[in-house]
Amino acid sequence: MTPQPAPATGPFLGKLSLDALPLHEPILVVTFIAVAIGGIAVLAAITKYRLWGWLWRDWLTTVDHKRIGIMYMILGLIMFLRGFSDAIMMRLQQAMAFGGSEGYLPPHHYDQIFTAHGVIMIFFVAMPFITGLMNYIVPLQIGARDVSFPFLNNFSFWMTVSGAALTMISLFVGEYAQTGWLAYPPLSGIAYSPNVGVDYYIWGLQIAGVGTTLSGINLIVTILKLRAPGMGLMKMPVFTWTSLCANILIVASFPILTATLTLLALDRYAGTNFFTNDLGGSPMMYVNLIWIWGHPEVYILVLPLFGVYSEVTSTFSGKKLFGYTSMVYATICITILSYIVWLHHFFTMGSGASVNSFFGITTMVISIPTGAKLFNWLFTMYRGRIRFELPMMWTVAFMLTFVIGGMTGVLLAVPPADFVLHNSLFLIAHFHNVIIGGVLFGLFAGINYWFPKAFGFKLDPFWGKLSFWFWQIGFWFAF
Repeated sequence: MTPQPAPATGPFLGKLSLDALPLHEPILVVTFIAVAIGGIAVLAAITKYRLWGWLWRDWLTTVDHKRIGIMYMILGLIMFLRGFSDAIMMRLQQAMAFGGSEGYLPPHHYDQIFTAHGVIMIFFVAMPFITGLMNYIVPLQIGARDVSFPFLNNFSFWMTVSGAALTMISLFVGEYAQTGWLAYPPLSGIAYSPNVGVDYYIWGLQIAGVGTTLSGINLIVTILKLRAPGMGLMKMPVFTWTSLCANILIVASFPILTATLTLLALDRYAGTNFFTNDLGGSPMMYVNLIWIWGHPEVYILVLPLFGVYSEVTSTFSGKKLFGYTSMVYATICITILSYIVWLHHFFTMGSGASVNSFFGITTMVISIPTGAKLFNWLFTMYRGRIRFELPMMWTVAFMLTFVIGGMTGVLLAVPPADFVLHNSLFLIAHFHNVIIGGVLFGLFAGINYWFPKAFGFKLDPFWGKLSFWFWQIGFWFAF
């Protein structure tokens, strides 16, 4: 790819001109019209039923942890529709472009969808869902009246919404990054991405990342300082334990993401050379830094759901959770190990056999405490009175899917195997088996399990089971 000239700037709106509107892309024009009509309809309905005051007073400015938790979940659901539509567009393009034809998406549009799908699903679907669950459930489980810093909680939520809004705006004004979801230099540098796509990426993630960091600090302080009298650390529910560990990881890793994106922004705007091959910089430093955040991130996503599976398995087996203490220590082990395995994401960069073997071994070791958790759940089910209600169905589906994803992960942890399999569909299948099988199935289990607590009625089991089987068959067919 050759370097491209930067767009011309005007006197009033800088680079923003009518050329920034993608009027030449019929797919985007139709999408914009549909979104505009939908938005106008929603605003009209709110005005007609005089809901503005109620919305502003009881929801948008609330500091109640329960309502903020519900709003996080709603944000996750809205962004899920966008991320899922990106996935369908990608699959459709791959199906139509098979055998030499061009498909229906131009390359630059496909690359934007590819990047947006990854960013939206991780940052604006999984993270809001998980933060929403933790916000709602943790204070209730530890007997706290609210989180430690209620206003900060509201602020964190709106920071996340702002990051999501920036990402959505890029669909209709300018373009999104064409770099893949981690924006490796030199592709994300100003020479190869002179347009606004990478800028949307940087600022959307910066704003949402700050919100996540503040939320992590808030929940750690809440768990450590606001527990009910007599509730020692080893008396906390398992979901609270896994939430505590996930939030420690957030506070340890998200500032690295913030710093990395700041350095990338300086390279783009100020002409510095942190991530170029000139003047002592190195693109490989970016890859190191982004994965020092990126690997703990997948455990930030999955650890709270391990807590959900523990609660669900115990409830629907009619038994106390088997091996509570080992569960806690396994969680702590995973938290520590998740921070020292990041280099397995780039075994092929040429680090040398000794470095690769260290990270390969630590990656395999992390499967031991994860496996211990799985046996704990199985032993909890053993000789229990198991009721296969929806949360339990999602948990059993998780066990099957996640184990396959985990085993393929152990295979990818072997550096020679990784040399063959990196950048392949095998790797994509591994990632989706653990993230959908671990995170998404856990979210569905948690939503079904705690929905009556939040809203006072149960979700319809018929539609739930229909959804469950569609997900299982569709997911296994796709991956």
